[in-house]
Amino acid sequence: MTLLQAILLGILQGATEFIPVSSSGHLVLVPWLLGWPEPGLAFDAIVHWGTVLALLAVFWRDLYRLLLAGLKSLRTRSLADPEARVAWRIVIGTIPAVIIGYLFQDFFETLFGIPIAAAGFLLVTGLILSLSERLGRQTLEAEEMSWLDALLVGLAQAAAIAPGISRSGATIAAGLLRGVKRAAAARFSFLLVVPAILGAGLLSLLDLVGEGVLATDWPLLASGFLAAAVSGYVCIRFLLSYLRRGRLYVFAVYVWLFGVASLVVVLVRR
Repeated sequence: MTLLQAILLGILQGATEFIPVSSSGHLVLVPWLLGWPEPGLAFDAIVHWGTVLALLAVFWRDLYRLLLAGLKSLRTRSLADPEARVAWRIVIGTIPAVIIGYLFQDFFETLFGIPIAAAGFLLVTGLILSLSERLGRQTLEAEEMSWLDALLVGLAQAAAIAPGISRSGATIAAGLLRGVKRAAAARFSFLLVVPAILGAGLLSLLDLVGEGVLATDWPLLASGFLAAAVSGYVCIRFLLSYLRRGRLYVFAVYVWLFGVASLVVVLVRR
């Protein structure tokens, strides 16, 4: 991988992690379509840490308040504080991805080597986005979510481990289908991904340190990390602003077009 490719893929990861068009699908399909070498697990892990930095830059005050509220609720044994309710719903929503990711890790890793699977799942993402806009009632704030709401959003996040299923798209759509307002669903989606990426990223980072990859490939990894952080920050701000009034249909159309085009290329290259 060249330095330019690392920067472009970092920008792509940061943008598509939060815009609901599937970062994993793009990181599988774009290098394959362009004939670039596969980024590899080391690069994937590092650019995900870049997106964590973007999340912390935007939401550090929210995360700090949620942490304090969650700890206070343990002492008082009360969920009267709305921030405490959101904090514990994030915990509940994180559990499915942890369990499913651990149990089916090999299966999901296999999917990352199958471009036709990523392209097909993009079509699923488009369907999920469009259905959520059509069927969602959008009457609830994040603190009004039930435990079941949080669990279902968490299951949507777990499904998005598959390449082509947008994590932000699946979780925002699940929130909408449970009656959560669009902007509140987006905020909960972004907060929910922090523990998931931190946990998975820490495990990957420990493996990379043990293998010595960081020492040899650090210019490419650092470039991808910074590019993902900057583009992720910009796209979080954009999406939070857009979803106050805009709808998800435009992203559904995009992933349908990209998915169909990718399927056509797959069939032609066979």
